[in-house]
Amino acid sequence: MKLATWNVNSLKVRLPQVLDWLAANPVEVLCLQETKQQDADFPQADLLAAGYQSVFSGQKTYNGVAILSRGPLDEVQFGIPGFDDEQKRVIAATINGVRVVCVYVPNGQSVDSDKYQYKLKWLEALRAWLAGELAKYPKLALLGDYNIAPEDSDVYDPKAWEGNVLVSEPERQQFRSLLQLGLRDSFRLFEQAEKSYSWWDYRMMAFRRNRGLRIDHILISEALAAKCRGCIIDRTPRKLERPSDHTPVVAEL
Repeated sequence: MKLATWNVNSLKVRLPQVLDWLAANPVEVLCLQETKQQDADFPQADLLAAGYQSVFSGQKTYNGVAILSRGPLDEVQFGIPGFDDEQKRVIAATINGVRVVCVYVPNGQSVDSDKYQYKLKWLEALRAWLAGELAKYPKLALLGDYNIAPEDSDVYDPKAWEGNVLVSEPERQQFRSLLQLGLRDSFRLFEQAEKSYSWWDYRMMAFRRNRGLRIDHILISEALAAKCRGCIIDRTPRKLERPSDHTPVVAEL
């Protein structure tokens, strides 16, 4: 079973790329972030024609998450229960016995902003909810754009980014708190090449110069970690014309 995550930065723009990628990489599950589409505009029929059922939670212009699956999607959950939030950032479903949670973590803007405080509160609410989900579903995968580079090795220039949003210590502590629930970073279960990133700014030839961050993650429960056979970052879509600034991450169970 292959699970993948990809922040597509507008599904309307990137749909052909998603369909082409799925044809070349027929994963069982693909989690999408930043679909930036109202639910009425979601391309459900196109994805079904490609062999994928879908559940989605979107809004115009911003945010939006979706789960695509080759198998049935059961027990669908929208949002974090008990956390009042108009932003569409969380969707979960059970697929072939695996609880799949797709998240688009807030960016936080800057460490001195209200959006940063919202990000930390959002992550606390996510952790509290996931504690119960893990008790209920031992086979759980948390996929998405976390907007957190957990270690300096996940940043092209740690000194330049020090103290900034995406790498600040409170954000990294929130990431560690997710691991403390009993989740594992699937990418770090295996030896990986240095300077492995999943996001590159559109500006200053960042991709060509590999000035990126690893902020897209697949965290998996211990039960799934025991079955994990590999995890890769697929840089190919980032080389396309008009790409997303993120690229897919794929874990194989």
